[in-house]
Amino acid sequence: MLHIIKLCVGVKEVAELEAWQAQRARLDPPLRHQTRMMPKRVPEILDGGSLYWVIGGFVRVRQRILDVREEQWDDGSACCGLVLHKDLVPVELRPQKPFQGWRYLDPAAAPPDLARGQVPAVGIEKLPPALRRQLAELCLI
Repeated sequence: MLHIIKLCVGVKEVAELEAWQAQRARLDPPLRHQTRMMPKRVPEILDGGSLYWVIGGFVRVRQRILDVREEQWDDGSACCGLVLHKDLVPVELRPQKPFQGWRYLDPAAAPPDLARGQVPAVGIEKLPPALRRQLAELCLI
C-alpha cells in the first residue's frame, strides 16, 4: 500500500473542501481530483492507499483513492484523475511545509486517523501529558 499527499490550494478549512467536493461530485461525477502527473506506482496506491490533504499548513484529512485514471483537461491536454471516496477521514494534525504537486507518502509516515468524534489536539493540548505536567509545575503554562 502507498499513499499520496497533496496541498489543498485555496482552501482554509476542511468544511470548504467538503462543500467544494460535494458540488463537484454532483456536477461531474464521480468525485475525483485532477492533477497533472500520473503516478507510476498505481497498483500500490490502489491497494488501500489514500490521498492525504494538507490544509492551512497541516495534514488534516484523508480520502481513500478508489481509482487512478487517465483524463483530459478542458483544453484537451492529458492529466490524471484520482477517483476518491466521498468520506473525509480526520487524521492527527501534522505540520507540513508547502511543496508543489503531490508526493508519495509511505504508510509508516502517514498520520493516524482520529477516533470518531475526536477533535484534533492543537497547541498545548498536543504536548504529551507528562511534559504538560512538568511545564505546569514550573508555572510556564
